[in-house]
Amino acid sequence: MKIAFGSDHVGYEMKCEIMAYLAEKGIECTDFGPYTTDRVDYPDYALAVANAVNQGAFEKGILICGTGVGISIAANKVNGIRAVVCSEPYSAQLSRQHNNTNVLAFGARVVGIELAKMIVDCWLAGQYEGDRHQIRVNKIAEIEKLQDVAEGACS
Repeated sequence: MKIAFGSDHVGYEMKCEIMAYLAEKGIECTDFGPYTTDRVDYPDYALAVANAVNQGAFEKGILICGTGVGISIAANKVNGIRAVVCSEPYSAQLSRQHNNTNVLAFGARVVGIELAKMIVDCWLAGQYEGDRHQIRVNKIAEIEKLQDVAEGACS
């Protein structure tokens, strides 16, 4: 499994710890930045990770900012991305099982490192169930298509 990582300056240290944690488990992690704690804008890194996942270069992405909210909103602007912000493991697992999420976000100011590891573990362990959930995921994809048409009409 290959996971793309990104953060802002607030999430930088936790990102490094989570990447090391997953690397110990044999999971390939690629850091899309930032590479220091210097102040940055999270949408830049959300876009890089979301594009990498959407293009199929990575199976999943993990994003970390102060709360996880802003970075997940930015990632969800990319068609094909279903990013979820989670502060506990149960929602992370169900987001995979029911929504086939492909990007996980959480906040370094909201969860501690051990809880973050549990959230990541549950998210990665979750298996998409399809079936009745696929109908809903398809409807989300249809909304994206409507947005593409609306944008094209205004160009």
